[in-house]
Amino acid sequence: MATSLPVLTFHALDDAGSVTSCHPGVFEHGLARLQALGYRTMRLPEALACLRQRRPFPERAFVVTFDDGFQSAYTKGFPMLQRHGMSATVFLTVGPARAPRPGGRLPPFEGRTMLSWSEIREMQAGGIEFGAHTLTHPDLTGMPADRIAVEMSASKALIEDVLGTPVTTFAYPFGRYDARSHRIAQQFFSCACADTLGLLSTHSDPYALERVDAYYLRTDRLFALMGTALFPWYVRGRNVPRRLRRSLQERWRA
Repeated sequence: MATSLPVLTFHALDDAGSVTSCHPGVFEHGLARLQALGYRTMRLPEALACLRQRRPFPERAFVVTFDDGFQSAYTKGFPMLQRHGMSATVFLTVGPARAPRPGGRLPPFEGRTMLSWSEIREMQAGGIEFGAHTLTHPDLTGMPADRIAVEMSASKALIEDVLGTPVTTFAYPFGRYDARSHRIAQQFFSCACADTLGLLSTHSDPYALERVDAYYLRTDRLFALMGTALFPWYVRGRNVPRRLRRSLQERWRA
């Protein structure tokens, strides 16, 4: 059994070269290598159960998540995950609260095409889980409590209505949260993912789950570290300048 668990975060699978892009070839090569090494994906609720019960995680396990709901999660990610017998959780930014058109597409975000509800249903039938990522993807930090509650609860309700299944997981937009949004997330979800760089452990906060962003896995060589004993050290090492940079940014804003 393992004392830590990687939760990987992807956004778009394309070759745009942005910080939210992961090259599809890197993604597929990484999954193929992990499968060859005997790794398997866990569903996020399964990982949460281990965390809450303070029991070790299975060996050679990891979680795949996609934020936002870009169409490439369907056109590129879904077939690749199926080829390797793996699952994922996709956190959806659903757009303004209104009844979705049957098969209609989520509103564009960051200039990219988003998933359609027919694609989402197909992915759900293929074993992909869906969580909420708010209605309009705002930075929740500093927002009034009533607006935070609407962004969370209305997105959750809309997805539940369309898919006919409970939505229990959430990812903060931009990974950012404060005491208010952290508290409100507990009213609607069983867990919430942040952008804290790290691996899950039995000491993790269920409403500020650590993840490893695809930016840190952006080449075949870096992704391959996941199948080695060096990976936890790599994540810790990359977190040092990241935490220092954020500390300086917070001081500057203050």
